[in-house]
This record gives sequence, C-alpha cells and structure tokens, in this order.
Amino acid sequence: MTKSKMANRYSPEVRARAVRMVFEHQGSYETQAGAIAAIAPKIGCIPQTLSGWVKQAEKDSGMRDGVTTEERDRIKTLEREIRELRQANEILRKASAYFAQAELDRPLKR
Repeated sequence: MTKSKMANRYSPEVRARAVRMVFEHQGSYETQAGAIAAIAPKIGCIPQTLSGWVKQAEKDSGMRDGVTTEERDRIKTLEREIRELRQANEILRKASAYFAQAELDRPLKR
C-alpha cells in the first residue's frame, strides 16, 4: 500500500483515541514506547504507526519541536500554489514568445 492509502486506513477518531490512550496510560509503563507497544495491537496497528501519531500529537500540542499538522497542511497548499503559478507563468511566457514572433513575421504597413 502507498503511504497515502495507509494514512487514510484509520479514521481521525481512532487515531485520536489511540493517542489519548497512550497519554493516559503511559504512567503505567516504564516508557512511552512500552505503552505504545501495548496499545498498538488493541487498535490494530503496528507500534511504529502509533508512535508516529503520538509524536505528531506532541508536535501539534507544543510538547515536541517540529512542524505541526496545521503548518504542514499550509506548506502543502503553498507548494501547490507555487507549482500552479509556475505552470501559468510558463504558459504566458510561451504565448508571449509566440505572439511576439507572429508580430515580427507580419508584413509592415506603410
């Protein structure tokens, strides 16, 4: 499966509940990784997946340095806009060159 398909395999509600379970129960384990390893099979994912969700939740809440989900979404939007603007500029550049050449090829009026 591709990463985007895997990302959509679990609903936001399931992710949020799993992350909440880790935060609520990590005190019962020696490490956060221990809590993750115990909780992941209960929701049907591997510990690495749950660990990624927990890390992202920590970034989103300011507990951990890194790009928040909101910032990542904004960056994606801006990158898409940049790509579209570059394509539009390329089209305009080619059209301008085409019409400039057509103007040069046109006979002069006297």
